[in-house]
Amino acid sequence: MKAISTQTYGGPDVLAYSDLPDPKVGPDSVLVRVKAAGVNPVDWKILAGYLDPMLDTHFPLVPGWDVAGVVEAVGADATEYEVGDEVIGYVRKDAVQHGTYAELVAAPVRTLARKPASLSWQQAAGLPLAGLTAYQSLARVAAKQGETVLVHAAAGGVGSLAVQIAVARGARVIGTASERNHDFLRSLGAEPVTYGEGLADRVRALAPEGIDAAVDFVGGGVVDVSQELLKDRGRVASVADGEVKGKGGHMVWVRPDTADLTALGALADAGKLTVPVAAVFPLSEAAEALRQSMAGRTRGKIVLEVS
Repeated sequence: MKAISTQTYGGPDVLAYSDLPDPKVGPDSVLVRVKAAGVNPVDWKILAGYLDPMLDTHFPLVPGWDVAGVVEAVGADATEYEVGDEVIGYVRKDAVQHGTYAELVAAPVRTLARKPASLSWQQAAGLPLAGLTAYQSLARVAAKQGETVLVHAAAGGVGSLAVQIAVARGARVIGTASERNHDFLRSLGAEPVTYGEGLADRVRALAPEGIDAAVDFVGGGVVDVSQELLKDRGRVASVADGEVKGKGGHMVWVRPDTADLTALGALADAGKLTVPVAAVFPLSEAAEALRQSMAGRTRGKIVLEVS
């Protein structure tokens, strides 16, 4: 199969577009013919070795955890799927090596769900990791109907999905973003505010009674700002602030979860959730896709088109 791989840690320049053996399919896995693969910041962080203290890594390493594709073969005890089924997945395993930047990926069934019919392959590939991060963060702070939720980095790949999920739950959403993304946030149902110095005052002007919950997808001290505004200081979750637990909030490291992924698909098929796709690259140009991700200015998801 064709795949993007590296023999060493480094930047995007260490990646090669090459031939690798087809993956082996375990008893509780299926072989997926990849249609598209999502690109996430964690991909280039793994490539740089940042997660080495946390996850065992083996070379040659194929990056990528997001996939949308078609089941091509089924493991001996993978009764959940049949050949030809269309699936999406957040294919994070216990060790990092066999990722989704490839024509084929062996995916444990616990990481998969049915592809939402309403999403294109590109949109579907951008949903799993970002969607699950948003969904599980909102669940951690128990955001619900009638509440005011503050979403930090609301125009990004995760934040834009969190806005839609919270709106679908009946919450009022205030989202931080640069001014150029304010109309985009309004189109998703959020009330935009500009991030940076004075953020707390700008949020108070919209919600003088305070906010009920906050989710942080950017870091940089916004947990502290959130806690100034929260009625209950514990109802803040972050994927980016390693000190949030010590401040009484919640740290979120997204987990593969079929039920949560299925719920996201149901929101999409009900017309309540879409996946903004910022850029699409062919698999062979994965290095350039990662460079764009590293720039940190993308509105929506970056996706690799594989087959």
